Amino acid sequence: MTGRASFHVRIECGRKVGAGFLVTRRLVLTCAHVVQDADTATVVFPGHRELGDLTARVFFRGGWQGHRDDPGDLAVLELEREVPVRPAVFAPPGAERRDPAPELIAYGFPGALPKGVLASYRAVPGPLIAGEWVQLEALTAHGQTLVGGFSGAAATLSDGTVVGMVTSTTSTHVGRMLPVEVLARHWEGLGGLVPAPAPPPDAGRLELLLRRAERLGLDCDPNRLYASSVDPFAPEPEELFHTLRQAADYVRREVPGVGAEDRFADQLERALEERLTPLPGRVPGPRPAAASAWTPIVVELARSGAGPDQVTVEVSAYRDGHRRPVGTRRVPQDAVPAYVQERVDAAFNQLDRDAEALLAFVLPYEWLDKPVAQWECSAYDPTPLGCAHPVVVAERSRHRSSRARHELSKKWQELDARSDARLHRVACGTRENPRSLRMRLRDEAAALAGFTSVGEHFRAGLSAPVPVLLWRRTGCPGDDHAGACAGTAFLERLAESVEGVSPAELPRRVMDLREEAYAADDPEGHWAREVQVLWDDPRCFPEPAACLHSPVG
Repeated sequence: MTGRASFHVRIECGRKVGAGFLVTRRLVLTCAHVVQDADTATVVFPGHRELGDLTARVFFRGGWQGHRDDPGDLAVLELEREVPVRPAVFAPPGAERRDPAPELIAYGFPGALPKGVLASYRAVPGPLIAGEWVQLEALTAHGQTLVGGFSGAAATLSDGTVVGMVTSTTSTHVGRMLPVEVLARHWEGLGGLVPAPAPPPDAGRLELLLRRAERLGLDCDPNRLYASSVDPFAPEPEELFHTLRQAADYVRREVPGVGAEDRFADQLERALEERLTPLPGRVPGPRPAAASAWTPIVVELARSGAGPDQVTVEVSAYRDGHRRPVGTRRVPQDAVPAYVQERVDAAFNQLDRDAEALLAFVLPYEWLDKPVAQWECSAYDPTPLGCAHPVVVAERSRHRSSRARHELSKKWQELDARSDARLHRVACGTRENPRSLRMRLRDEAAALAGFTSVGEHFRAGLSAPVPVLLWRRTGCPGDDHAGACAGTAFLERLAESVEGVSPAELPRRVMDLREEAYAADDPEGHWAREVQVLWDDPRCFPEPAACLHSPVG
Protein backbone atom coordinates (compact mmCIF):
# COMPACT_ATOMS: atom_id res chain seq x y z
CA MET A 1 0.00 0.00 0.00
CA THR A 2 1.57 3.28 -1.11
CA GLY A 3 0.67 6.78 -2.16
CA ARG A 4 -2.40 8.40 -0.74
CA ALA A 5 -3.30 5.39 1.46
CA SER A 6 0.00 5.41 3.30
CA PHE A 7 -1.12 7.79 6.05
CA HIS A 8 -3.40 5.16 7.67
CA VAL A 9 -2.09 3.63 10.92
CA ARG A 10 -2.89 0.83 13.32
CA ILE A 11 -2.83 1.82 17.00
CA GLU A 12 -2.23 -0.62 19.83
CA CYS A 13 -2.87 0.53 23.38
CA GLY A 14 -2.77 -2.32 25.87
CA ARG A 15 -5.48 -4.73 24.75
CA LYS A 16 -7.21 -2.11 22.64
CA VAL A 17 -6.65 -1.85 18.90
CA GLY A 18 -7.84 1.07 16.84
CA ALA A 19 -7.06 3.07 13.75
CA GLY A 20 -5.73 6.53 13.08
CA PHE A 21 -4.15 8.68 10.40
CA LEU A 22 -1.11 10.89 10.04
CA VAL A 23 -1.90 14.63 9.91
CA THR A 24 1.67 15.99 10.04
CA ARG A 25 5.04 14.26 9.77
CA ARG A 26 4.85 13.52 13.49
CA LEU A 27 1.23 13.81 14.66
CA VAL A 28 -1.47 11.14 14.39
CA LEU A 29 -5.20 11.64 14.93
CA THR A 30 -7.34 8.95 16.56
CA CYS A 31 -10.25 8.55 18.98
CA ALA A 32 -9.84 9.43 22.64
CA HIS A 33 -11.47 6.15 23.66
CA VAL A 34 -8.76 4.19 21.80
CA VAL A 35 -6.10 5.60 24.16
CA GLN A 36 -8.32 5.96 27.22
CA ASP A 37 -6.37 6.00 30.52
CA ALA A 38 -3.03 5.72 28.69
CA ASP A 39 -0.15 8.11 28.15
CA THR A 40 1.50 6.21 25.29
CA ALA A 41 0.55 3.87 22.46
CA THR A 42 2.21 1.86 19.69
CA VAL A 43 1.69 3.05 16.12
CA VAL A 44 2.23 0.88 13.02
CA PHE A 45 2.10 2.02 9.38
CA PRO A 46 0.89 -1.02 7.38
CA GLY A 47 2.13 0.57 4.17
CA HIS A 48 5.59 1.26 5.60
CA ARG A 49 6.75 -1.87 7.38
CA GLU A 50 10.32 -0.56 7.36
CA LEU A 51 9.32 1.98 10.04
CA GLY A 52 8.56 -0.81 12.51
CA ASP A 53 6.63 -0.22 15.72
CA LEU A 54 6.71 3.44 16.75
CA THR A 55 6.05 4.71 20.25
CA ALA A 56 3.76 7.73 20.51
CA ARG A 57 2.73 9.85 23.47
CA VAL A 58 -0.74 11.30 23.91
CA PHE A 59 -0.20 14.93 22.95
CA PHE A 60 -3.78 16.23 23.18
CA ARG A 61 -7.20 14.95 24.24
CA GLY A 62 -10.59 16.36 23.30
CA GLY A 63 -13.32 16.93 25.86
CA TRP A 64 -14.54 13.30 25.81
CA GLN A 65 -15.51 12.20 29.33
CA GLY A 66 -15.74 8.44 28.85
CA HIS A 67 -19.34 7.93 27.72
CA ARG A 68 -20.53 6.88 24.29
CA ASP A 69 -22.36 10.12 23.50
CA ASP A 70 -19.81 12.53 24.99
CA PRO A 71 -18.48 15.10 22.52
CA GLY A 72 -14.80 15.54 21.74
CA ASP A 73 -13.86 11.88 21.20
CA LEU A 74 -10.50 12.59 19.62
CA ALA A 75 -6.86 12.44 20.64
CA VAL A 76 -3.62 13.53 19.03
CA LEU A 77 -0.55 11.30 19.32
CA GLU A 78 3.00 12.55 18.91
CA LEU A 79 5.35 10.00 17.34
CA GLU A 80 8.83 9.47 18.74
CA ARG A 81 10.24 10.95 15.52
CA GLU A 82 9.15 12.39 12.21
CA VAL A 83 8.33 9.83 9.53
CA PRO A 84 8.93 10.00 5.74
CA VAL A 85 5.24 9.53 5.01
CA ARG A 86 2.94 11.96 3.26
CA PRO A 87 0.27 13.14 5.75
CA ALA A 88 -3.42 13.06 5.02
CA VAL A 89 -4.97 15.82 2.93
CA PHE A 90 -8.35 17.11 4.08
CA ALA A 91 -11.36 17.74 1.90
CA PRO A 92 -13.37 20.95 2.37
CA PRO A 93 -16.04 20.72 5.10
CA GLY A 94 -19.30 19.25 3.86
CA ALA A 95 -17.76 17.37 0.93
CA GLU A 96 -19.22 14.09 2.24
CA ARG A 97 -22.79 15.44 2.14
CA ARG A 98 -23.01 16.37 -1.52
CA ASP A 99 -25.92 15.13 -3.63
CA PRO A 100 -25.57 12.36 -4.66
CA ALA A 101 -23.69 11.21 -1.58
CA PRO A 102 -20.18 10.02 -2.48
CA GLU A 103 -18.71 6.71 -1.38
CA LEU A 104 -16.58 6.93 1.76
CA ILE A 105 -13.84 4.40 2.50
CA ALA A 106 -12.63 3.63 6.03
CA TYR A 107 -9.46 1.61 6.73
CA GLY A 108 -9.74 -0.34 9.98
CA PHE A 109 -8.03 -3.12 11.87
CA PRO A 110 -10.41 -5.77 13.25
CA GLY A 111 -8.77 -8.32 15.52
CA ALA A 112 -8.55 -11.09 12.94
CA LEU A 113 -7.13 -8.81 10.26
CA PRO A 114 -4.03 -7.07 11.64
CA LYS A 115 -3.06 -5.74 8.20
CA GLY A 116 -6.40 -4.01 7.87
CA VAL A 117 -9.62 -4.12 5.88
CA LEU A 118 -11.75 -1.56 4.05
CA ALA A 119 -15.37 -0.62 4.73
CA SER A 120 -17.59 1.27 2.29
CA TYR A 121 -20.13 3.74 3.68
CA ARG A 122 -21.90 6.97 2.80
CA ALA A 123 -22.89 9.99 4.87
CA VAL A 124 -26.57 10.55 5.57
CA PRO A 125 -27.55 14.05 4.39
CA GLY A 126 -29.03 16.44 6.90
CA PRO A 127 -27.92 18.16 10.10
CA LEU A 128 -25.16 16.95 12.38
CA ILE A 129 -26.38 14.73 15.20
CA ALA A 130 -26.25 16.90 18.35
CA GLY A 131 -24.06 19.31 16.41
CA GLU A 132 -21.23 16.77 16.57
CA TRP A 133 -21.58 13.67 14.38
CA VAL A 134 -22.34 12.69 10.80
CA GLN A 135 -24.37 9.48 10.54
CA LEU A 136 -22.86 6.80 8.30
CA GLU A 137 -24.73 4.03 6.49
CA ALA A 138 -23.21 1.03 4.71
CA LEU A 139 -23.47 1.08 0.92
CA THR A 140 -24.18 -2.65 0.73
CA ALA A 141 -25.81 -5.18 3.03
CA HIS A 142 -23.02 -7.73 2.67
CA GLY A 143 -19.85 -5.65 2.96
CA GLN A 144 -17.50 -5.06 5.88
CA THR A 145 -19.19 -3.24 8.77
CA LEU A 146 -17.67 -0.79 11.22
CA VAL A 147 -16.58 -3.12 14.00
CA GLY A 148 -13.96 -2.82 16.71
CA GLY A 149 -10.67 -1.72 15.20
CA PHE A 150 -12.23 0.98 13.01
CA SER A 151 -12.37 3.62 15.75
CA GLY A 152 -10.16 6.51 14.67
CA ALA A 153 -10.14 5.50 10.99
CA ALA A 154 -10.08 8.25 8.39
CA ALA A 155 -13.15 8.36 6.16
CA THR A 156 -11.89 9.25 2.68
CA LEU A 157 -13.33 10.19 -0.69
CA SER A 158 -12.32 8.40 -3.89
CA ASP A 159 -9.41 10.84 -4.35
CA GLY A 160 -8.03 9.93 -0.91
CA THR A 161 -8.89 13.21 0.82
CA VAL A 162 -10.21 12.92 4.37
CA VAL A 163 -13.72 14.08 5.27
CA GLY A 164 -13.86 12.85 8.87
CA MET A 165 -12.92 10.26 11.48
CA VAL A 166 -14.94 7.19 12.47
CA THR A 167 -15.89 7.28 16.16
CA SER A 168 -18.78 4.84 16.57
CA THR A 169 -18.46 1.20 15.55
CA THR A 170 -21.67 -0.74 16.20
CA SER A 171 -21.05 -3.96 14.21
CA THR A 172 -24.14 -2.97 12.20
CA HIS A 173 -24.57 -1.07 8.98
CA VAL A 174 -24.85 2.26 10.82
CA GLY A 175 -22.04 4.26 12.38
CA ARG A 176 -20.89 7.79 13.17
CA MET A 177 -17.97 10.00 12.31
CA LEU A 178 -16.68 13.41 13.35
CA PRO A 179 -16.52 15.58 10.21
CA VAL A 180 -13.45 17.70 9.59
CA GLU A 181 -15.04 20.95 10.79
CA VAL A 182 -15.89 19.34 14.15
CA LEU A 183 -12.40 17.86 14.45
CA ALA A 184 -10.96 21.33 13.87
CA ARG A 185 -13.34 22.78 16.46
CA HIS A 186 -12.08 20.39 19.13
CA TRP A 187 -8.39 20.63 18.21
CA GLU A 188 -7.37 24.03 16.92
CA GLY A 189 -4.10 22.63 15.57
CA LEU A 190 -6.12 21.15 12.72
CA GLY A 191 -7.57 24.49 11.68
CA GLY A 192 -4.75 25.38 9.31
CA LEU A 193 -4.92 21.97 7.61
CA VAL A 194 -8.63 22.01 6.75
CA PRO A 195 -9.47 24.01 3.61
CA ALA A 196 -12.33 26.45 3.78
CA PRO A 197 -15.32 25.43 1.69
CA ALA A 198 -15.74 27.42 -1.48
CA PRO A 199 -18.78 29.70 -1.25
CA PRO A 200 -21.65 28.55 -3.46
CA PRO A 201 -22.88 30.89 -6.20
CA ASP A 202 -25.70 32.03 -3.91
CA ALA A 203 -23.46 32.44 -0.83
CA GLY A 204 -25.06 34.73 1.72
CA ARG A 205 -23.79 38.15 2.67
CA LEU A 206 -22.43 36.95 6.02
CA GLU A 207 -20.41 34.16 4.38
CA LEU A 208 -18.83 36.59 1.93
CA LEU A 209 -17.97 39.01 4.74
CA LEU A 210 -16.40 36.18 6.75
CA ARG A 211 -14.18 35.25 3.82
CA ARG A 212 -13.14 38.86 3.41
CA ALA A 213 -12.30 39.11 7.11
CA GLU A 214 -10.28 35.88 6.98
CA ARG A 215 -8.39 37.07 3.92
CA LEU A 216 -7.50 40.39 5.58
CA GLY A 217 -6.73 38.84 8.97
CA LEU A 218 -9.25 41.13 10.70
CA ASP A 219 -8.49 41.57 14.41
CA CYS A 220 -11.98 41.70 15.93
CA ASP A 221 -13.14 40.01 19.13
CA PRO A 222 -15.74 37.39 18.08
CA ASN A 223 -17.26 37.26 21.58
CA ARG A 224 -17.98 40.99 21.67
CA LEU A 225 -19.28 40.85 18.11
CA TYR A 226 -21.69 38.09 19.14
CA ALA A 227 -22.84 39.94 22.26
CA SER A 228 -23.53 43.11 20.28
CA SER A 229 -25.51 41.23 17.62
CA VAL A 230 -28.05 39.32 19.72
CA ASP A 231 -30.81 40.33 22.09
CA PRO A 232 -30.64 39.71 25.88
CA PHE A 233 -32.61 36.46 25.57
CA ALA A 234 -30.29 34.79 23.07
CA PRO A 235 -28.57 31.55 24.16
CA GLU A 236 -25.27 31.99 25.99
CA PRO A 237 -22.42 29.93 24.48
CA GLU A 238 -20.86 27.39 26.84
CA GLU A 239 -17.34 28.37 25.75
CA LEU A 240 -15.62 31.40 24.29
CA PHE A 241 -15.34 31.79 20.53
CA HIS A 242 -11.80 31.83 19.15
CA THR A 243 -12.64 32.88 15.59
CA LEU A 244 -15.23 34.99 13.81
CA ARG A 245 -16.38 31.89 11.93
CA GLN A 246 -17.10 30.03 15.16
CA ALA A 247 -19.26 32.92 16.34
CA ALA A 248 -21.02 33.21 12.98
CA ASP A 249 -21.72 29.47 12.83
CA TYR A 250 -23.19 29.63 16.35
CA VAL A 251 -25.46 32.52 15.35
CA ARG A 252 -26.67 30.66 12.27
CA ARG A 253 -27.16 27.39 14.12
CA GLU A 254 -28.35 28.35 17.60
CA VAL A 255 -29.97 31.82 17.52
CA PRO A 256 -33.60 31.76 16.32
CA GLY A 257 -34.67 33.96 13.43
CA VAL A 258 -32.62 35.79 10.82
CA GLY A 259 -32.32 39.12 12.63
CA ALA A 260 -29.23 38.13 14.61
CA GLU A 261 -27.45 36.92 11.47
CA ASP A 262 -28.19 40.22 9.73
CA ARG A 263 -26.97 42.23 12.73
CA PHE A 264 -23.83 40.09 12.97
CA ALA A 265 -23.16 40.78 9.29
CA ASP A 266 -23.77 44.51 9.83
CA GLN A 267 -21.29 44.61 12.71
CA LEU A 268 -18.71 42.62 10.78
CA GLU A 269 -19.08 44.87 7.73
CA ARG A 270 -18.59 47.94 9.94
CA ALA A 271 -15.45 46.43 11.47
CA LEU A 272 -14.08 45.72 8.00
CA GLU A 273 -14.79 49.29 6.89
CA GLU A 274 -12.99 50.64 9.95
CA ARG A 275 -10.02 48.41 9.19
CA LEU A 276 -9.77 49.78 5.66
CA THR A 277 -10.85 53.38 6.40
CA PRO A 278 -9.92 54.43 9.96
CA LEU A 279 -12.34 56.79 11.69
CA PRO A 280 -11.25 60.45 12.12
CA GLY A 281 -8.84 60.75 15.01
CA ARG A 282 -7.86 57.08 14.87
CA VAL A 283 -4.38 56.20 13.77
CA PRO A 284 -4.12 53.13 11.50
CA GLY A 285 -1.50 50.49 12.11
CA PRO A 286 -0.58 48.26 15.03
CA ARG A 287 -2.00 49.06 18.42
CA PRO A 288 0.45 50.74 20.78
CA ALA A 289 2.32 48.42 23.08
CA ALA A 290 1.29 48.32 26.71
CA ALA A 291 3.42 50.28 29.12
CA SER A 292 3.92 47.11 31.12
CA ALA A 293 7.01 45.04 30.34
CA TRP A 294 5.19 41.79 31.14
CA THR A 295 4.14 39.27 28.50
CA PRO A 296 1.09 37.47 29.88
CA ILE A 297 0.02 33.87 29.62
CA VAL A 298 -3.65 33.93 30.56
CA VAL A 299 -5.46 30.99 32.16
CA GLU A 300 -9.20 31.62 32.36
CA LEU A 301 -11.40 29.32 34.45
CA ALA A 302 -15.19 29.34 34.33
CA ARG A 303 -17.99 27.06 35.39
CA SER A 304 -19.24 24.91 32.54
CA GLY A 305 -22.91 24.43 31.88
CA ALA A 306 -22.28 20.68 31.57
CA GLY A 307 -22.45 20.02 35.32
CA PRO A 308 -21.36 21.31 38.74
CA ASP A 309 -18.02 19.51 38.57
CA GLN A 310 -17.16 20.66 35.05
CA VAL A 311 -14.80 23.59 34.43
CA THR A 312 -14.02 25.31 31.15
CA VAL A 313 -10.31 26.12 30.96
CA GLU A 314 -9.01 28.52 28.32
CA VAL A 315 -5.29 29.19 27.94
CA SER A 316 -3.86 31.89 25.70
CA ALA A 317 -0.66 33.87 25.28
CA TYR A 318 0.02 37.43 24.20
CA ARG A 319 2.57 38.27 21.56
CA ASP A 320 3.02 41.55 19.70
CA GLY A 321 -0.08 42.85 21.43
CA HIS A 322 -2.30 40.04 20.13
CA ARG A 323 -3.91 37.26 22.13
CA ARG A 324 -3.18 33.82 20.69
CA PRO A 325 -5.32 30.85 21.79
CA VAL A 326 -3.33 27.87 23.07
CA GLY A 327 -6.05 25.50 24.21
CA THR A 328 -9.60 25.24 25.53
CA ARG A 329 -11.14 22.22 27.20
CA ARG A 330 -13.97 21.31 29.54
CA VAL A 331 -12.58 19.13 32.34
CA PRO A 332 -13.57 17.92 35.83
CA GLN A 333 -12.35 20.18 38.62
CA ASP A 334 -9.70 17.71 39.80
CA ALA A 335 -8.22 17.58 36.27
CA VAL A 336 -7.77 21.36 35.96
CA PRO A 337 -4.18 21.58 37.33
CA ALA A 338 -2.91 18.88 34.96
CA TYR A 339 -4.49 20.53 31.92
CA VAL A 340 -3.12 23.91 33.00
CA GLN A 341 0.37 22.39 33.32
CA GLU A 342 0.17 20.99 29.78
CA ARG A 343 -1.21 24.12 28.10
CA VAL A 344 0.93 26.64 30.01
CA ASP A 345 3.99 24.71 28.89
CA ALA A 346 2.75 24.91 25.30
CA ALA A 347 2.00 28.63 25.69
CA PHE A 348 5.68 29.41 26.18
CA ASN A 349 6.18 28.47 22.52
CA GLN A 350 4.20 31.61 21.65
CA LEU A 351 6.49 33.98 23.58
CA ASP A 352 9.59 35.75 22.34
CA ARG A 353 12.80 34.34 23.75
CA ASP A 354 13.47 37.45 25.87
CA ALA A 355 9.88 37.93 27.05
CA GLU A 356 9.16 38.43 30.76
CA ALA A 357 6.38 35.88 31.27
CA LEU A 358 3.52 36.62 33.65
CA LEU A 359 0.98 33.90 34.49
CA ALA A 360 -2.43 35.50 35.00
CA PHE A 361 -5.35 33.37 36.23
CA VAL A 362 -8.71 34.99 35.43
CA LEU A 363 -11.15 33.54 37.98
CA PRO A 364 -14.76 33.99 39.07
CA TYR A 365 -15.05 35.86 42.37
CA GLU A 366 -15.84 32.71 44.36
CA TRP A 367 -12.63 31.04 43.10
CA LEU A 368 -10.18 33.84 43.90
CA ASP A 369 -8.78 31.78 46.79
CA LYS A 370 -7.84 28.85 44.55
CA PRO A 371 -4.19 27.90 45.28
CA VAL A 372 -3.11 28.42 41.66
CA ALA A 373 0.34 29.65 42.68
CA GLN A 374 0.91 26.36 44.53
CA TRP A 375 0.00 24.09 41.62
CA GLU A 376 3.06 22.15 40.49
CA CYS A 377 4.90 23.18 37.32
CA SER A 378 4.53 19.71 35.80
CA ALA A 379 4.23 16.04 36.61
CA TYR A 380 8.04 15.92 36.63
CA ASP A 381 8.73 19.23 38.39
CA PRO A 382 7.01 19.70 41.77
CA THR A 383 8.13 23.33 42.04
CA PRO A 384 5.07 25.54 42.67
CA LEU A 385 4.14 27.67 39.67
CA GLY A 386 4.34 30.76 41.86
CA CYS A 387 7.98 30.03 42.64
CA ALA A 388 8.95 29.49 39.00
CA HIS A 389 7.07 32.43 37.48
CA PRO A 390 5.27 35.56 38.63
CA VAL A 391 1.67 34.39 39.18
CA VAL A 392 -1.24 36.78 39.66
CA VAL A 393 -5.01 36.48 39.58
CA ALA A 394 -7.74 38.70 38.14
CA GLU A 395 -11.44 38.73 38.95
CA ARG A 396 -13.33 37.67 35.83
CA SER A 397 -16.12 40.27 35.86
CA ARG A 398 -13.77 43.17 36.54
CA HIS A 399 -11.26 41.89 34.00
CA ARG A 400 -13.94 41.89 31.29
CA SER A 401 -15.75 45.10 32.23
CA SER A 402 -15.06 47.92 29.76
CA ARG A 403 -15.90 50.48 32.45
CA ALA A 404 -13.48 48.95 34.96
CA ARG A 405 -10.76 48.63 32.32
CA HIS A 406 -11.16 52.31 31.46
CA GLU A 407 -10.83 53.40 35.10
CA LEU A 408 -7.94 51.05 35.79
CA SER A 409 -6.04 52.19 32.70
CA LYS A 410 -6.14 55.77 33.97
CA LYS A 411 -4.97 54.69 37.42
CA TRP A 412 -2.10 52.65 36.01
CA GLN A 413 -0.98 55.61 33.91
CA GLU A 414 -0.81 57.68 37.09
CA LEU A 415 1.12 54.90 38.83
CA ASP A 416 3.74 54.92 36.07
CA ALA A 417 5.03 58.18 37.51
CA ARG A 418 5.39 56.69 41.01
CA SER A 419 8.22 54.46 42.11
CA ASP A 420 6.33 53.04 45.09
CA ALA A 421 2.93 52.96 46.75
CA ARG A 422 1.61 52.73 50.30
CA LEU A 423 -0.36 49.64 51.34
CA HIS A 424 -3.86 50.49 52.58
CA ARG A 425 -4.46 47.87 55.26
CA VAL A 426 -7.95 46.54 55.98
CA ALA A 427 -7.61 44.82 59.33
CA CYS A 428 -9.42 41.77 60.65
CA GLY A 429 -12.77 42.57 62.20
CA THR A 430 -12.85 46.14 60.92
CA ARG A 431 -16.08 47.93 61.76
CA GLU A 432 -15.88 50.22 58.76
CA ASN A 433 -18.85 50.02 56.44
CA PRO A 434 -17.77 48.45 53.09
CA ARG A 435 -19.44 51.33 51.22
CA SER A 436 -17.47 53.82 53.30
CA LEU A 437 -14.28 51.87 52.63
CA ARG A 438 -14.92 51.98 48.90
CA MET A 439 -15.32 55.75 49.03
CA ARG A 440 -12.17 56.15 51.12
CA LEU A 441 -10.12 54.00 48.75
CA ARG A 442 -11.33 56.11 45.82
CA ASP A 443 -10.75 59.43 47.58
CA GLU A 444 -7.24 58.42 48.58
CA ALA A 445 -6.48 57.05 45.08
CA ALA A 446 -5.30 53.81 46.68
CA ALA A 447 -2.90 51.82 44.51
CA LEU A 448 -2.42 48.85 46.88
CA ALA A 449 -4.83 47.39 49.40
CA GLY A 450 -4.11 44.54 51.80
CA PHE A 451 -6.74 42.23 53.30
CA THR A 452 -6.70 39.19 55.53
CA SER A 453 -9.39 37.40 53.52
CA VAL A 454 -11.87 37.72 50.66
CA GLY A 455 -15.15 39.24 51.87
CA GLU A 456 -17.40 42.30 51.64
CA HIS A 457 -14.53 44.70 52.35
CA PHE A 458 -12.48 42.98 49.67
CA ARG A 459 -15.36 43.58 47.24
CA ALA A 460 -15.07 47.28 48.03
CA GLY A 461 -11.46 47.19 46.89
CA LEU A 462 -12.48 45.39 43.71
CA SER A 463 -15.14 47.91 42.80
CA ALA A 464 -13.23 51.07 43.81
CA PRO A 465 -11.27 49.87 41.74
CA VAL A 466 -7.89 49.46 43.45
CA PRO A 467 -5.27 48.35 40.88
CA VAL A 468 -3.54 45.81 43.17
CA LEU A 469 -5.12 43.77 45.97
CA LEU A 470 -3.15 41.43 48.24
CA TRP A 471 -4.53 39.08 50.86
CA ARG A 472 -4.02 35.91 52.86
CA ARG A 473 -5.61 33.15 50.81
CA THR A 474 -6.64 31.04 53.81
CA GLY A 475 -7.85 33.98 55.91
CA CYS A 476 -7.14 34.65 59.56
CA PRO A 477 -7.37 31.44 61.62
CA GLY A 478 -8.25 33.16 64.90
CA ASP A 479 -11.64 34.22 66.28
CA ASP A 480 -10.50 37.15 68.43
CA HIS A 481 -9.44 40.07 66.26
CA ALA A 482 -9.55 42.74 68.96
CA GLY A 483 -5.83 42.53 69.60
CA ALA A 484 -2.83 41.27 67.68
CA CYS A 485 -3.96 38.29 65.58
CA ALA A 486 -2.42 36.29 62.73
CA GLY A 487 -4.20 38.51 60.21
CA THR A 488 -2.75 41.67 61.71
CA ALA A 489 0.73 40.13 61.75
CA PHE A 490 0.28 39.14 58.10
CA LEU A 491 -0.59 42.71 57.10
CA GLU A 492 2.41 44.09 58.98
CA ARG A 493 4.83 41.71 57.28
CA LEU A 494 3.15 42.35 53.94
CA ALA A 495 3.52 46.12 54.27
CA GLU A 496 7.21 45.75 55.14
CA SER A 497 7.71 43.61 52.04
CA VAL A 498 5.79 45.51 49.34
CA GLU A 499 5.90 49.17 50.29
CA GLY A 500 8.65 50.88 48.34
CA VAL A 501 8.20 48.51 45.39
CA SER A 502 6.84 49.83 42.10
CA PRO A 503 3.31 48.45 41.52
CA ALA A 504 4.42 47.26 38.09
CA GLU A 505 7.10 45.11 39.76
CA LEU A 506 4.88 43.62 42.47
CA PRO A 507 4.32 40.29 40.64
CA ARG A 508 8.07 39.70 40.75
CA ARG A 509 8.28 40.77 44.40
CA VAL A 510 5.48 38.38 45.37
CA MET A 511 7.27 35.57 43.51
CA ASP A 512 10.37 36.30 45.63
CA LEU A 513 8.27 36.05 48.79
CA ARG A 514 6.79 32.72 47.66
CA GLU A 515 10.25 31.38 46.91
CA GLU A 516 11.38 32.46 50.37
CA ALA A 517 8.46 30.58 51.93
CA TYR A 518 9.06 27.49 49.78
CA ALA A 519 12.74 27.35 50.81
CA ALA A 520 12.05 27.90 54.53
CA ASP A 521 12.61 25.15 57.10
CA ASP A 522 8.90 25.31 57.88
CA PRO A 523 7.18 26.27 54.61
CA GLU A 524 3.70 25.65 56.04
CA GLY A 525 4.32 28.15 58.82
CA HIS A 526 5.88 30.90 56.71
CA TRP A 527 3.72 34.03 56.66
CA ALA A 528 4.05 34.50 52.86
CA ARG A 529 3.07 30.98 51.80
CA GLU A 530 -0.60 31.89 51.35
CA VAL A 531 -0.19 35.37 49.88
CA GLN A 532 -2.42 35.96 46.86
CA VAL A 533 -2.15 38.99 44.56
CA LEU A 534 -4.79 40.41 42.25
CA TRP A 535 -2.86 42.47 39.71
CA ASP A 536 -4.84 43.80 36.77
CA ASP A 537 -3.19 46.30 34.41
CA PRO A 538 -5.48 46.44 31.32
CA ARG A 539 -2.60 47.70 29.19
CA CYS A 540 -0.95 44.34 29.75
CA PHE A 541 -4.02 42.55 28.34
CA PRO A 542 -4.99 44.49 25.19
CA GLU A 543 -8.36 43.59 23.76
CA PRO A 544 -9.02 42.90 20.09
CA ALA A 545 -10.69 45.72 18.22
CA ALA A 546 -14.27 46.09 19.38
CA CYS A 547 -17.26 47.04 17.31
CA LEU A 548 -18.19 50.62 18.14
CA HIS A 549 -21.96 50.45 17.66
CA SER A 550 -24.56 48.00 18.87
CA PRO A 551 -27.99 47.87 17.24
CA VAL A 552 -29.39 45.87 20.16
CA GLY A 553 -30.81 47.75 23.12
